[in-house]
This record gives sequence, C-alpha cells and structure tokens, in this order.
Amino acid sequence: LSVVEVQATWPVGGDSRFVFRKNYAKYELFKSSPQSIFPEVMVSRCQDAANKGMSHLELIQNVLNSGSCPEIQGFLHLKEVGRKAWKRFYFSLRRSGLYYSTKGMSKDPRHLQYCVDINESVIYYISQGKKQYHTPTEYGFCIKPHKARSGLKGLKLFCCEDEQSRTCWMAAFRLFKYGIQLYRNYQQCQTRQKEPAWFGTVPLRSVSDNTLVAMDFSGCTGRVIENPNEALTVALEEARAWRKKTSQRYSLPTAFQSCPFGAAIHKMQPWFHGHISREDTQRLIIQQGLVDGLFLVRESQRNPKGFVLSLSHTQKVKHYLILPCEEEGRLYYTMDDGQTRFADLIQLVEFHQINRGILPCKLKHYCMCVAL
Repeated sequence: LSVVEVQATWPVGGDSRFVFRKNYAKYELFKSSPQSIFPEVMVSRCQDAANKGMSHLELIQNVLNSGSCPEIQGFLHLKEVGRKAWKRFYFSLRRSGLYYSTKGMSKDPRHLQYCVDINESVIYYISQGKKQYHTPTEYGFCIKPHKARSGLKGLKLFCCEDEQSRTCWMAAFRLFKYGIQLYRNYQQCQTRQKEPAWFGTVPLRSVSDNTLVAMDFSGCTGRVIENPNEALTVALEEARAWRKKTSQRYSLPTAFQSCPFGAAIHKMQPWFHGHISREDTQRLIIQQGLVDGLFLVRESQRNPKGFVLSLSHTQKVKHYLILPCEEEGRLYYTMDDGQTRFADLIQLVEFHQINRGILPCKLKHYCMCVAL
C-alpha cells in the first residue's frame, strides 16, 4: 500500500502520523538460517519432507528459493471488533487464505472456517496491545482488508504466545502476498553488495600510487630513502608511533577519566540509549528485527554505576551487566569479573564487534534511537 494512498484517507487536521524504523530482519528469511523464523512445529509439510529424506532446513530453503512459502499452522488468539472475549483457535495459513478449525486441530475441510483473504488484506504489528485491546500477551498483530480504508470495519486482531510465533506468522503472510517480489529485491540487494566500488577497466592501483617513494623529513630538507631496508625500518617506526597515539585514548590518566567529558564520551555514540527500561529495550530491539548481533548499551536500573549491553541472539534479547572497577588508580569496565578489561565503553563495543568474547555472537548492528 503506497504512503500517499494511506495519507489520503486521513482527516484534515487529524493527529495521524507516519513512524519509520529500521528493520534489520527484512531479508533474514532468505539467508542461511530460515529455520529460526519458521520453526519445525509450525510448518505443516515437515512430516512429508522427513518421509522423503529431506531436512527441515532443506524444505524451507527450497520453498523460499522459489519465492513461495510453506503452509503455516499453530494456535492463535482471535478477537473480532465488537466482541469483548479473545478465543483460541488452531489456524492454517495457505495461499488461498487464513483458516481456523472449529474442531480442535482438525484440518478436515468440514471443520475449517475461512477467516482472511491474503491478497485483499494488509498485516500490521499491534503496539500496546494489552492496554488498548486487552491482548493475552504482548505479541499481537492485526489484519485489515484493503476495502476498509478508514475505521475498524473488518479489522481482525490476533495474539501469539511468543515473539518467534508472531515473526513466523507475519513473515509467512508477507511471503504469500509479496514472495516473488521480495526474493527479487533480496537478490538485487545481494548483487549490489558484491559489486566493486569502481567500474570499467580502472586498475586497483592507480598510476599516482606507483610513483610514491619513501621520504625522510627529519633534516632541514626532505630526502628520498632509496635503501629498501631503511625504508622498511622507517615504516615500522611510523606504525609504532601511530599505535602509541591510538593507545593513549585507552590509557588516560585517572584525572581525565574522572572529568565530565571522559566519563560521558560514550553518550555521543549511536548505540548508547541512556536511561531506558528493560521492557522498552526489548520492545525496541524486537521492532528493529530481532536478528543476531543487534544491540544497544544502556544505563543499569539496578546498579547506578553500571551499564547493560542488550543483545539479540536466536530470537531472544539477552542482557549483560557492565560494571566499572578501579585498580591502581585506573578505571576500567568489565563484563566477566575483571578477566577482560576495557578503558571505556567505546573500547568494549569495538572489541566485541570484532571478537565474540563471552557473548554468544559478535555485535553487528546497533539499535537505532526512536520514540517508543
């Protein structure tokens, strides 16, 4: 649905607005671990695939590569507009639409009730579902018909047991509706990432680079260093000098570390979210994709001097306490009782972007600051 088309339905002077957010999981369902999005228990053809000697991953990958989607099944709570109670049904999502069983988990056509037309509907996340719609859990979504341009007519509310189930239902809905186009977009994205930054027959090393020579500027005038061994020695000395300059930031005197700038240098980083609650952290990370390596750093609510690294891994948000410690007049930060020490939070994050350390995966994407 185009942005302009949606905006055209808004009343003049109303309070409606668009909120855009980064979604790191946009193409995650086409990558190497789609089984994390489509768990085996929710894919109806897994038993048939097992009988043919095909693994769950092979089944999912084969279907995704064709721009299609396997049939999804599972329990959902349903509430139609105008009704107060939520009811739990066993649903099946097929290309022909969304159905629920009127008799337990039966898939007999006599017991299947047609619920939603995929091609004529749009799916949305529900925010603050417990407050607004009294959802049984926080993992809600809704499906709205195209024809219902305004109001709540035809709107159906659903609620899942956990975030993984909601991710599975919404991903399946997107695939059934836009599968081929999504897969083409993913292939184009992969192609762009593999393309070199230069085009044509331009060599990797330019002509000007070939004319560079080693110089010695220690005297009154510059001198070309013709001896290869001497040039190598100068290069090594220059590298040590740069290394020393870089390390100075991580070995600042205690007086500097105690000053406001030294203590607050991490506050300028895009991954630092300040005083944000654990619940808001989870909601923010879930909104931005819940992919492995998505992270943020925040102030600890329980420990006033500490911080927390919140990290997404295997569809869950995990939290790691960062504590400040002092030894021989120097302040450092640690997540493992001092076994690994960092001069500041920036060094801690940069280290774990390259090394996994005690974490289950490397830090890959920082969570964007948005209004919740």
